[in-house]
Amino acid sequence: MRILLFIAFGLLLSACASQSDKAVLASADIKVAAERPDAYLAQLKGQRVGLLVNQTSMVGQTHLADYLLENNINVTRIFAPEHGFRGDHDAGAHVNSEIDAKTGIPITSIYGKFKKPPLEMLQQLDVIVFDIQDVGVRFYTYISSMHYMMEAAAEAGIRFMVLDRPNPNGRFIDGPILEPEFRSFVGMHPIPVLHGMTVAELARMIKGEKWINQAQTLDLVTIPLANYKRDMFYSLPVAPSPNLPNDQAIGLYPSLCFFEATPISVGRGTDFPFQAFGFNDIAMGSFEFSPESRPGSALHPKLEGKKLNGVDLRQSRQRGLDLDWLISAQVQFAKDGMELFERADFMDKLAGTDQMRKAIQAGQSAEQIKQSWQAGLMKFKAQRQPYLLYE
Repeated sequence: MRILLFIAFGLLLSACASQSDKAVLASADIKVAAERPDAYLAQLKGQRVGLLVNQTSMVGQTHLADYLLENNINVTRIFAPEHGFRGDHDAGAHVNSEIDAKTGIPITSIYGKFKKPPLEMLQQLDVIVFDIQDVGVRFYTYISSMHYMMEAAAEAGIRFMVLDRPNPNGRFIDGPILEPEFRSFVGMHPIPVLHGMTVAELARMIKGEKWINQAQTLDLVTIPLANYKRDMFYSLPVAPSPNLPNDQAIGLYPSLCFFEATPISVGRGTDFPFQAFGFNDIAMGSFEFSPESRPGSALHPKLEGKKLNGVDLRQSRQRGLDLDWLISAQVQFAKDGMELFERADFMDKLAGTDQMRKAIQAGQSAEQIKQSWQAGLMKFKAQRQPYLLYE
């Protein structure tokens, strides 16, 4: 009997390994749109091209800007989102316009003086190409920059092309639908926190649902991925921003970002941002860490130089949207007579509603809170269906 059990266990491990190997192979076969030049280069020939790109905009080992220039595409302007063209600016930091030293192409920040470039600037272009790796979370601002540039392109009467990339959180659809009164740059569309769409699919939905001015006039072109299904695991080859350095941080980001509206640190200023959380005045766990100032990723982070006690999530298998950590923090803070949501307005913008914060403060469980979202999520799933490109 013992031998039979060992054989059965061995077969189970072999089957699991086989499935894992297949998943890895499938992920390795994914070809991002930028690596499919036959699908888009001809459309850019003879055009004055503007690029909305950052450090993730790679064609193999070559940046898209350099790749297009090597292929005789007339790139005349680069637009830089949050974190800058090279991705070396801290979250929320003002991004200045400049000249790219390598190519001599002028760079215009759309995360500084304005979120949408002036009409006269766009009238010098024929097409804008968007190629940025997103993480599939509503409050990650690259999709907000895409929204404004789509609107600017529509108003200027020029084409907008999206080169698609995988959504590393594409398996999940979760969180409250954004309510109109809580619309901001960290939440512009009536979609859930985790929407399960790629940027090309979302662009199609933004146009189709008329979420931008003059949506019906926008000449939108989307170049899809090859060999992609949204439930595939995808490890990002380039960090999408300084404080999301690896797959673990990207997976935990949808849950931990809500702590940004509280006094609690999420590890900014350490080697493990968005992979831990802690506080100095309340022992939230046995893990000790101390944030330090790190130019380019965490200049003067929250609780800088203080000894914090919290939870290390670097080995956690949590994915999707997990409210338990936030609920636990609320219980601990309330017990000590402290206010967790010290920036309630920011919390509500991140959540896209004030109902989530109020439910946590009222002591509701994660299951109760998530149940309140289900009708909205069902409606969203049906609404997004016409715009999907992948299984």
